[in-house]
Amino acid sequence: MSAIETQGLTKTYGSGKGIQDVSLTVREGEMFGFLGPNGAGKTTTIRVLLDFLRPNAGWARVLGFDCQQHSLQVRELIGYLPGEIHLEERLTGSELLATLSSFRSGIEPRFRQELAERLGIAASLDRPIRSYSKGMKQKIAIVQALMHRPRLLILDEPTEGLDPLVQQTFFQLLAEARQDGCTIFMSSHVLGEVERNCDRVALIRSGRLLVTEEIQALKAKAKRMVAATLAETASPDAFTLPGVSATSLGEGRWTFVVEGDIDPLFKRLAAFTVKDVEITRSSLEDIFMRYYETERP
Repeated sequence: MSAIETQGLTKTYGSGKGIQDVSLTVREGEMFGFLGPNGAGKTTTIRVLLDFLRPNAGWARVLGFDCQQHSLQVRELIGYLPGEIHLEERLTGSELLATLSSFRSGIEPRFRQELAERLGIAASLDRPIRSYSKGMKQKIAIVQALMHRPRLLILDEPTEGLDPLVQQTFFQLLAEARQDGCTIFMSSHVLGEVERNCDRVALIRSGRLLVTEEIQALKAKAKRMVAATLAETASPDAFTLPGVSATSLGEGRWTFVVEGDIDPLFKRLAAFTVKDVEITRSSLEDIFMRYYETERP
């Protein structure tokens, strides 16, 4: 069974915005990145999954349940972290978490306290939420999403407002949740955090999916740049190879852009005395920028 499955999911707002024909599958147990710039349709997709919005066409299922016909069952199984946090500021952190805990069964107060301690807000739980910084409110929202040990986490821009050290703790908590069998669906516009933590990623632009791919498969498609310094003079014809673009910089210095297998280039370089060589790979950002440039919705 898939954790999330959509087919032809469409939600339009009459102004050209929304999502069009979004079809994707998120496997149970994986961490799935939903990537795109602000306004691409990430939050709209999530709101349809949660039945906050009704689609104009298509369907969506979460853990086998239809998102519209069985929305209560869906919400019982998930932990949700919205992109915009709105909390009852008259309550203290402890009061808010206790109130939210009362809506669910089986929450362990000890685990809830452990989450607060690891995120560094345990000492502030007796203060009114109106006194919290943006980062502290984000941490409270993370605790409420995780505290009932959900089967599926849906996270909308989850690291917004978190400093780098807290981000490390947050992703460690996600790794532990996955070990317990949780599936994680995370929308983001931060390429680095998706590349480091996700198994697969979908790229959405202007409401349409451009690609859904394994992270490692995307990296394998990346171009590699090779800079080499040779002791001898070589002609450009020496490096006429499939998938290799060679540029001479003079004085034995060459740059090569390689698509695909790099082995033929190194076999050709072996015919020369190589004084220095450096290899770099395109980043995930470079790969996605090529999709943005070549794929038009």
